[in-house]
Amino acid sequence: MSTTPSNPPAGEPGTATAPAAVAPAAVAARLRAAFATGRTKPLAWRLAQLAALRSLLTDRTEALLTALHSDLGKGAREAYRTEIAFTLNELDHTVAHLEEWLRPRPAAVPENFRPAEARVVRDPLGVVLIIAPWNYPLQLALAPLVGALAAGNAALVKPSELAPATSAALAELVPHYLDRDAVAVVEGGVPETTALLEQRFDHIFYTGNGAVGRIVMAAAARHLTPVTLELGGKSPVVVEPGVDLAVTAERLARGKFLNAGQTCVAPDYVLAVGDTAAALERHLADAVEALYGQDPATHPEYGRIVNERHFDRLTALLGDGRTVIGGQHDRASRYLAPTVLADVAPDAPVMREEIFGPVLPIVAVPDLDAAIAFVNERDKPLALYAFTESEQTKRRLTEETSSGALTFGLPVSHLAVPELPFGGVGESGMGRYHGEYSLDTFSHTKAVLDKPLG
Repeated sequence: MSTTPSNPPAGEPGTATAPAAVAPAAVAARLRAAFATGRTKPLAWRLAQLAALRSLLTDRTEALLTALHSDLGKGAREAYRTEIAFTLNELDHTVAHLEEWLRPRPAAVPENFRPAEARVVRDPLGVVLIIAPWNYPLQLALAPLVGALAAGNAALVKPSELAPATSAALAELVPHYLDRDAVAVVEGGVPETTALLEQRFDHIFYTGNGAVGRIVMAAAARHLTPVTLELGGKSPVVVEPGVDLAVTAERLARGKFLNAGQTCVAPDYVLAVGDTAAALERHLADAVEALYGQDPATHPEYGRIVNERHFDRLTALLGDGRTVIGGQHDRASRYLAPTVLADVAPDAPVMREEIFGPVLPIVAVPDLDAAIAFVNERDKPLALYAFTESEQTKRRLTEETSSGALTFGLPVSHLAVPELPFGGVGESGMGRYHGEYSLDTFSHTKAVLDKPLG
């Protein structure tokens, strides 16, 4: 089976300039014309595109790491692990299972229809639009693209203008590796995104915030286009008495301060049950120092806030509660230290919006009942985390709360399990992807019934 792109670009990667900007309508029309030829449907084409995408990531690793550092100050180890290795893992899992996933699935036929055969097949949707955010600008553009290509679609990727170096890298590299007629990158800001949303697509995949998600959904409704909305929200962490607080604090700090807290599934706040708050504070201070040293501003793996607007928003939250550790900041370099706040009131400003930065509030609650009530009184989160040794607590949180995901003992980890669906519920989003769930998202599951005429 060939793994060569069906329409390989001329020249070597990086030797030509990016194609001149063209109108979004023209790009969408080109992709639709390519899909209409049927070129994207064969398994060989799909595997060839995935192989080419893998080559892009492995050939151009250094250029991509440089772009990520330019946009967000990401250290090389963190950027490789969370952006490149993550996407490679998703890609390799898909390639290993794609032929199996695409096999028609037989379905039982009721006796009164026999003799007859029934099966379920997956059809490509057509042309899909992927709108990526700025916080993981490579992973969240390319991981959905893996699913779109695996399902046999043409795809248009719109990177975030708030991560301009990564956006430019994608615009330059994608045409050098993938089928130019069937895969495109369109750069730009709000005007370009607005123009794209005026086009008819067969699916729109958006990662970002709820306000823009509503705009995307309204635009999609004009064409009855299905959407996947990967949004965010305040993801709580329940910490019960009796757990190893040193381990809890270390894992909490890693999950929270990754990418300077700019992660959609980062722990947003801690609900410390009973008398755990005071001891947890001390362990969190130790964990932050173990991760980033006494001066995180000088640590090569601690990132920066994406822009001054977000920096100003975050520093305005620092007055809530009591500062346990951190709080130092520098607007010129967009540095905000890993910060833990204690004695935070449930209605404080830091508790009213998704933080999306390196600020972790601790709210004390008397018992598990109060913690569950606290979670259920608010919008459904993208993730709910808990540190507990109680199987009863795990069962209650599973049965009595609603969230996009529920993880015990290791925040953020569920994203890296390709056989788990990733997605939100309610205000935290709709739809799911990763692994075979991506194939479901970017395919139409078609029923086929075959009844003989005799």
